[in-house]
Amino acid sequence: MARVYNFSAGPSCLPEEVLKECAAEMLDYNGTGQSVMEMSHRSKAYEPIIEDAEKMVRKLMNVPENYKVLFVQGGGSTQFAMVAQNLGIKNKKAAYIETGVWAKKAAAEAKKLGIAVDVIASSKDKNYSYIPKVEKVTGDYDYVYICFNNTIMGTHYEYIPETGDIPLVADISSCVLSEPLDVTKFGLLFAGAQKNLAPAGVTLVIVREDLIPEPEACLPGTPTMLAYKTHADNGSMYNTPPCYTIYVLDKVLHWIEKNGGAEGMLKRNQEKADYLYNYLDNNEGNFYHATTEVGSRSLMNVPFLTKYSTAETAAAGKKDEADRTDAEKAALAKEKEINDKFVKEAAAAGLVNLKGHRLVGGMRASIYNAMTLDGVKALVEFMKKFAAANK
Repeated sequence: MARVYNFSAGPSCLPEEVLKECAAEMLDYNGTGQSVMEMSHRSKAYEPIIEDAEKMVRKLMNVPENYKVLFVQGGGSTQFAMVAQNLGIKNKKAAYIETGVWAKKAAAEAKKLGIAVDVIASSKDKNYSYIPKVEKVTGDYDYVYICFNNTIMGTHYEYIPETGDIPLVADISSCVLSEPLDVTKFGLLFAGAQKNLAPAGVTLVIVREDLIPEPEACLPGTPTMLAYKTHADNGSMYNTPPCYTIYVLDKVLHWIEKNGGAEGMLKRNQEKADYLYNYLDNNEGNFYHATTEVGSRSLMNVPFLTKYSTAETAAAGKKDEADRTDAEKAALAKEKEINDKFVKEAAAAGLVNLKGHRLVGGMRASIYNAMTLDGVKALVEFMKKFAAANK
């Protein structure tokens, strides 16, 4: 079967070059006669892999020496708790900028742990279709928390909030190494790997050393595995790490370097995003439109709707079934019909995983680092044909 163009929000597509390398080494890595999947993480064969992965993260992201690079498990969702347990220990108070599902979930997790959460800005008023502008954050907060790129809503910070001496924490799961980022502006960064770095299973954490407390200083009841110092003191090998995922991650990092590093990825991603947004903003008859506001648009995740999705259908969708008028029911049925048809026909054309998230509706194209410009062009050509056939 031919390869498809995979627009999944995660797990997402990986560079074909990397997949071929992994396939070639599946049964025999580097003359060891075994797969990396089978290796002891303490072996002489595996140690250079995890060491090189850290070295490459530091190189590609310009990570200063006073920051630790950790490879942990549990995904980004576990970081919602770890951040609070390790950083929210002085005043037990934190500021959150709410820009969608993931920032909202992170705040809720912090509240469960006894952190006094202040939502200092939110874009909820427009269904999180933009990034609110926060010029400067002051106060007795232990940290300020943002989700830098919002996978579901398709928004992205075009600025870094000024927080002074308050550590800034950012979830960069869906935009890590898609562009240059000044690590020194943050106290802690984390990224689940399954969108831009590797298969699911490992989470990258970059944390300033002075922010890592002794385990006994973490919030009461913090498990050993949820203390950053546990991982920092043991080279991310306190327990068995996700060895194979880190191996793939290392190969992806070398692929990124080969293709110009973070700067090369930005050029690549800007070209893809510009091509798609330009079509969405200028397509004949306005059959499609992007859901995010100009100035907040993600280069990674592009949600879009058809002309059958309107403010009226959005309002109707929020009503209980019994409260909808016949006209509203018909409009919602037509909207669902056209969206389902788009996703089905796109998949038949080799363009998969384009269904939008239920909170936005419509479709979503995730165009992470590994997605090619050819893939985006193929999507736009399909969109043109579909629009013409469904006027």
